[in-house]
Amino acid sequence: MLNFSILLVFITFALCYLFKPQWRCRANQPSLPPGPKPWPIVGNLPELIKSKKKTSVSHWIHSFMKEMNTEIACIRLGNVHVILVTCPEIGREFLKKHDAVFASRPLTMATDVISKGHLSTIFAPSGDQWKKMRKIMVSEMLSKARHQWLYEKRVEEADNLVHYVHNQCKKFDEGGIVNVRVAARHYCGNVTRKLVFNRRYFGEGKADGGPGFEEEEYIEAIFTFLTYVYSFCVSDYLPFLRGLDLEGHEMIVKEATRVMNKYHDPIIEDRIRNRRDGKIDESKDLLDVLVSLTDNNGISLLSMDEIKAQICEIMIAAVDNPSNALEWALVEMLNKPETLQKAIDELDNVVGKDRLVQEYDFPKLNYVKACAREAFRLHPISPFIPPHVSVTDTTVAGYFIPKGSHVVLSREGMGRNPKIWKDPYEFKPERHLQVVMKVKKWNLQSQSCSLYHSVEEGEGVQGWYLEVQ
Repeated sequence: MLNFSILLVFITFALCYLFKPQWRCRANQPSLPPGPKPWPIVGNLPELIKSKKKTSVSHWIHSFMKEMNTEIACIRLGNVHVILVTCPEIGREFLKKHDAVFASRPLTMATDVISKGHLSTIFAPSGDQWKKMRKIMVSEMLSKARHQWLYEKRVEEADNLVHYVHNQCKKFDEGGIVNVRVAARHYCGNVTRKLVFNRRYFGEGKADGGPGFEEEEYIEAIFTFLTYVYSFCVSDYLPFLRGLDLEGHEMIVKEATRVMNKYHDPIIEDRIRNRRDGKIDESKDLLDVLVSLTDNNGISLLSMDEIKAQICEIMIAAVDNPSNALEWALVEMLNKPETLQKAIDELDNVVGKDRLVQEYDFPKLNYVKACAREAFRLHPISPFIPPHVSVTDTTVAGYFIPKGSHVVLSREGMGRNPKIWKDPYEFKPERHLQVVMKVKKWNLQSQSCSLYHSVEEGEGVQGWYLEVQ
């Protein structure tokens, strides 16, 4: 019995050492941000699990932060400190002033599965692989020249959206019913597939321009993955539980990924084979661009797995936010007819009734853009941004942030913060319209430059920018 007691004490001390927070010691060191008191070893995981069963993790987090009257908090999940932020100023301090410290990403089960071992850009932790993929994305995929190169494909899909909506309206004598969610999500999916694969459908599609079974299954898989990608999965904080799939997340993520790969992989593999055999002379889409990249010795710059991982990431990143903003903007505008009428009047004045909206009209559609921004502010697709990881100990907003902490900014908390936004729960696009006042003008070499001071109406948020005329 005595030997067993000694063994138990030894195991307890060993566990405490293994799971002890790494931030202890040092006199005069700033404290961690406030938060609920953690349990030994598991931290606040019991409260996290309980919140999933009752309401949601985001509701639990925002509730205790409101009760504690704090805009920055800390919860400990296993041995990981999760720093939660609802203040825009503190958020800027994390991601602007200390950008290099928080440039990395956590390694999670979901991101590992979809990115084939973190081979892509967004899901990769800071390091050589991330630098390589980021450079390719910036220089080859997201450049201004590439954007202009893909213009005709975007126009083609915009025309198809109009064709689809028009066909829905013709279905009944008194006007048809348009499912906004279907139209929005599948338009975003169509555009991205056109840019990446130079095709609208994986299957046959429908005669009215709508999605077929393949596209419906594919979009459903994307949104399923987005639901679980950073969903505070317990095994992400207690890695020894991975594989047991206690919450069922792993099975769901793997199935969604399997569906996406079912449609991606044959196209990617065939394109790589054709490029290797010399059957492709020029690039027609973004997949061609990735496949054609070579180093100084003419060797492919990207492996097949890297291309597959990056394509998955592009498709996931391009669908959710714009479709969600469109849904909510229309809902809010229908509830406030005067707002909807202002948007209609602006379209009539800028575009007229004799043609369709073109991309060159966007700079003049200020009120319509303000409606979109207000939808993003009030109704984000996810309550939190993807987490960042601190690569070293640091101090932010007067609080100590240990190395390895996950920093999570709340879209809901910042977008509805009453200290920043007047009437934060009201849909008021006018708050995003800028009043521009010229304050100084001078000549710079042969160009005439003006410095403007911009003030957002009603919010008092100020900023500067330089315009070259």
